[in-house]
Amino acid sequence: MAYRLSLLDKSPIAAGETATQALARTLALATRAEAWGFHRFWVAEHHNTAALAGPSPEVLIAWILAQTRTLRVGAGGVMLQHYSPYKVAENFNLLASLAPGRVDIGIGKAPGGLPLSTRALQQGINAAEKGEFPQQLEQLNHWLDATPSGDGRDELLATPLPAQPAQRFLLGASEGSARLAARLGWQFVFAAHLNGSESDLAQALDAYHVNSGGGRALVAVQAIAAASPAEAALLAADLQHYRVTSPQGQSVTVGSVEQAEAFVRQAGLTDYQIEPRQSATLKGTAAQVHAQLSSLQHRYGIDEFIIDTPISDADARMASLELLAAHLAVTA
Repeated sequence: MAYRLSLLDKSPIAAGETATQALARTLALATRAEAWGFHRFWVAEHHNTAALAGPSPEVLIAWILAQTRTLRVGAGGVMLQHYSPYKVAENFNLLASLAPGRVDIGIGKAPGGLPLSTRALQQGINAAEKGEFPQQLEQLNHWLDATPSGDGRDELLATPLPAQPAQRFLLGASEGSARLAARLGWQFVFAAHLNGSESDLAQALDAYHVNSGGGRALVAVQAIAAASPAEAALLAADLQHYRVTSPQGQSVTVGSVEQAEAFVRQAGLTDYQIEPRQSATLKGTAAQVHAQLSSLQHRYGIDEFIIDTPISDADARMASLELLAAHLAVTA
């Protein structure tokens, strides 16, 4: 069982709870994850939702770095379409300077919200000048790589320049994203927690391996461990993703039919499809979940899994992650 476990946290706000309480739980989970032996702790970016308290990964990363010692902390991920690549590079160069060797920059292509928040975030942006996502990622890569020329001329750098830059990850769920990550020399994370298609997974991992010269991608998965298979199945009963697509090329993956319908309204779509996405939640006892992870590892050569545990009950979620970590420690 030679693979690492890392965590993705979305700072969920439980019923009757405040954002302050949810964020305190994120920090508590990070400190426990460090003690349990998880390798990375990533926080997500979601906008205009009462259910999640994390619209700004960079702010949360700094807070968590200050109160942990060995855990790698990063974004899973920053939604680059909304921002200046130069500013994103500045943010992560600053974080990497604050905590050398512990910062990850994960970049996502999705909007992290519905059209109302996307329009607000992109107000004033010249779309033609900003370019498509591959060009945006190339710009970010340039600013993260930029160093002084030494010729004394005026030049633009994303300062401060860290001694140990942030590790770079592209989050995606397609072969195209895998090829883009390989071309730019970024690590690739396949989002199996959003796209459960094993054929898409296999194609993307193979494309990354071939085009990166032998690199191994990380895989993000939904996983729920409990004391019994029946308890785990109950915790996973309501999990489902939906894909909204239109002939104009608009598409988004959301967590409920209600969110899909909200996307349609806010985007003003009249011709669209809402379809359930294939679910691939790993569930059962800790031993059963690890058996499923081991099977994926053996088939695809995966060295690290990013665990997303979308359980609404905070105590059950914490218990699930502790069970996974404890089983990995015993069998390592």
